[in-house]
Amino acid sequence: MINKTVKNVEEACHDIQDGATIMLGGFGLCGIPENSIAELVKKNVKNLTCISNNAGVDDFGLGLLLHQKQIKKMISSYVGENAEFERQLLSGELEVDLIPQGTLATRCMATGYGMPAIYTPAGVGTEVAEGKETRNFNGKDYLLEYAFDADFAIVKAWKGDTAGNLIFRSTSRNFNPLMAMAGKITIAEVEELVEVGELNPDEIHTPGIYVQRIFQGEKYEKRIEQRTVRKAN
Repeated sequence: MINKTVKNVEEACHDIQDGATIMLGGFGLCGIPENSIAELVKKNVKNLTCISNNAGVDDFGLGLLLHQKQIKKMISSYVGENAEFERQLLSGELEVDLIPQGTLATRCMATGYGMPAIYTPAGVGTEVAEGKETRNFNGKDYLLEYAFDADFAIVKAWKGDTAGNLIFRSTSRNFNPLMAMAGKITIAEVEELVEVGELNPDEIHTPGIYVQRIFQGEKYEKRIEQRTVRKAN
């Protein structure tokens, strides 16, 4: 087993440069790589293309990068919680590629599996299909969608070991495992980092073969995007 541990987030993200294409795991504000996003803000890298289900909120997650004008293009599924995103989109400052959520996930998976493209019925007959190849299978039309080409994938896991094996907890097991497979370089930040052999093999969601760097994060806020509680009887 190769030890893939790096000392800190600075070392993990040291070679992310202007113009990089980065996948970022998470769903809403759940399971987002908070430490790594903060480091990208600190590094002030520019002209990023970010592939993420969400665009964060105005003062957290990818919203921090948007406020600093560090993102050139967002490839996302849902972006409805970020006013700055909306402003940059409408003003023409930000390129945006909105993708059906299942298509976004499957394109990530295709990249990890080494598949160049997929066919999907999602988006047929809508604006999503404009300019794309359509093929008919057994009487039903499908769109050709290409796998992603990302320089880095940055994910956040609950536990990991020094060989890069990862366990995700609850809802954070969303885009994180798919994106972990898909980056040329995958960086994993974890809440708890343990030695090889301390994780139950049956509980590992992402094998370490997909992960190049891993570090233990700190001071996670774990914000809730929309807090909803049941009314008292």
